[in-house]
Parts: sequence; structure tokens; C-alpha cells
Amino acid sequence: MKQIWRFHILVALLFYNSSISAQVDSTWQQKPQLGISGFADIFYVYDSNETQGTERQPFLFNHNRHNEFNLNLGLVKLEVGHSKYRANFALQTGTYANDNYAAEPGVLKNIFEANIGISLNMKNNLWIDAGVLPSHIGFESAISMDNMTLTRSLLAENSPYFLTGAKLTFNPNDKWEIAALIVNGWQRIQRLEGNSLPSFGTQVNYSPTDKVILNWSTFIGTDDPDTTRRMRYFNNFYGQFQLTEKFGLIAGFDIGTQQRTKNSTVYDFWLSPVIIGQYTIGNNWRTAIRAEYYQDKTGIIIPTETMNGFQTTGVSLNIDYAPNHNIVCRLEGRWLNSQDDIFETKSNMTNNNFIIGTSIAIKFAESVNK
Repeated sequence: MKQIWRFHILVALLFYNSSISAQVDSTWQQKPQLGISGFADIFYVYDSNETQGTERQPFLFNHNRHNEFNLNLGLVKLEVGHSKYRANFALQTGTYANDNYAAEPGVLKNIFEANIGISLNMKNNLWIDAGVLPSHIGFESAISMDNMTLTRSLLAENSPYFLTGAKLTFNPNDKWEIAALIVNGWQRIQRLEGNSLPSFGTQVNYSPTDKVILNWSTFIGTDDPDTTRRMRYFNNFYGQFQLTEKFGLIAGFDIGTQQRTKNSTVYDFWLSPVIIGQYTIGNNWRTAIRAEYYQDKTGIIIPTETMNGFQTTGVSLNIDYAPNHNIVCRLEGRWLNSQDDIFETKSNMTNNNFIIGTSIAIKFAESVNK
């Protein structure tokens, strides 16, 4: 509790410092830039296991339908940009919104992003943002065009895409970014009923050159009500490397621990490494290959109720055609193999899963007040 009060006091002092700065900084009076952007991803996936329903896997939240054309994610976003303040508000629909926001009530499922930020110093390198924020964890986004592969890695699908709370960000120079967060929980807009403990996060991002990004993000908190509170400690590491003009590489590793029961000194853990390489073929074509593994023996994140839990290896290969920066057509094959029979088929369960996925995605961005 003392730590929470210290955080609140720190934020209050920062806002006080900001108000003093605002009195002497005329840039606050400048007109903000307004922008509108949008994105849509139409997909079709054929699952060789031919599941009984259209929904494929409970641990996937993107492109997770079988033998069906559908909208994975469609969104419209309004942005306010200013040297001293900023805001983002985006509404969403699609199977991603339906699946990944299943725990959120009513219209909250349609909020992709809703946050306001304010500069706290004259140099504009210290900011606080509050609201529904993009997650500080991981290198993949729900916007498929921003990723090397069509489908998301197991690592990304089972860590937060968004968080709700406040984020303090400091950029001492153009190489470093350091952030601290206080949030409502593990990927939640509305706080879990019965949980009075906020969660915390940190991020350290280092870019020694424009071709290398190194990142370490953490999460500390719980996803349980107070009566059964189990503390969760999570680390996310990744590196992005543009090795040549045509070849890029991403390597990531997640590891987390959680108390087995409330007040227990025994902890269960899960981990996941992934590596993705992408090669550019000419001006309009790209291909990427991914290898990954996810281990969650005790079902902390992915419960299976099987003897060995979730221990799954995966590989994928995709090819993309992008006639310009605003549209991309993608084709991907993905194979998953698990130690236990966890994948549903027409009549039983199996330990293998192979899919062919296709997608056409488009995005746009325009300035409203040029």
C-alpha cells in the first residue's frame, strides 16, 4: 500500500511541475494536429483438423475461425497531436474484438484505444499517458500489417495486447526509453471484481542504431480476486535486428511465474521463445519464417487439463504481396505440435494442427487540419 501512495504522490508532483512549466511555455497555445486513420483485415483460414464449430482454438485471438470469411479487425482512430499533449481514441469491431475482449462488458469490447497524454517538462521528454493503452509488452500488434507474419505468435497471443491505467515515459535521448505503469490488471479495461490490488509494469527500450532495438518489459500483479490472490511476475525480452537491407530478424523470450495458491512459497512458471526472420523479395514481395515454443505445464495462462499441460512447438511460413504501403495480401501455412492431444477435430482430439490462412488488409491515415 505504501508503494501505491508513493506512486500517487509522484504523479501529483509531476503534474504540479507541469502546471508551473505551462505558465512560462507559450507552445501550449499552438494549434494541435488532428488525424484520422483506419485499418481493416479480411481473412479466411482453413483448419486441417476441421473443428466442429467455426471458432478454432481457445488460446488464439486473431484469425481464429475455420472455413469462414470474416473480419479479424476493423478500426477507426482519431488522433490529437501536440508538442505538449496528445490523445488517441479508436473504436474496433471484428473477431479479434469479440474474442480478446470477451471479459469486458457491453460497449467496452469496442474500445481499441482511448488515452490522453501530457508533457511534464520543458524538454517534452517526460510524459504521462492515461486510459486504455497499447501494451508495453511484446513486439507484435493486433494490426496485422505491422507484423512480419499474418498470424500472431503463441507468445503474443497469450500476453496483453492492451492495458488500462497510467504510464510514465522518459526519453533521456533518442536511444533510450524508460517507462513505468500502474494498471487495472493483466489485459483488462474494467478491474476484476473483488481485486483491490493494482498491477505494475516497467519497460526499458534501447536503440543503439536505427537497425537495432532491444527491449525488456515486466508485469507485476495478480489476475485473481483478493480472496484467492496469486501474485504474478512476468518478463518479456526481445530484440529486433535489420541485418541487411532485405533481411530482418526478431528474437523474443517470455518467462513468468505465479504463486500456486494464495500466500504460497511455491511458484509455477511458463515460458516461450520465438524467432522470426523476414526477407524482402523485390519491391512488392516479402516472405517470413517463424519457429516458436510455448511451455505452460500447469495451465497458468493456457489450461488444458491434460497430463503434460500446454507444451507446444510451432513453425510457420508466409508470403506477402504489397503493391503499396497501404494494402497487403498474405498467405501463411502454420503447423503446431503439442505433447498432449489438445487440438479439436471433428470427432476427437489430436496433438497436431495445420492451417492455411489468407488475408487482405488495408490501412489509411489522413491529417484533418493540414
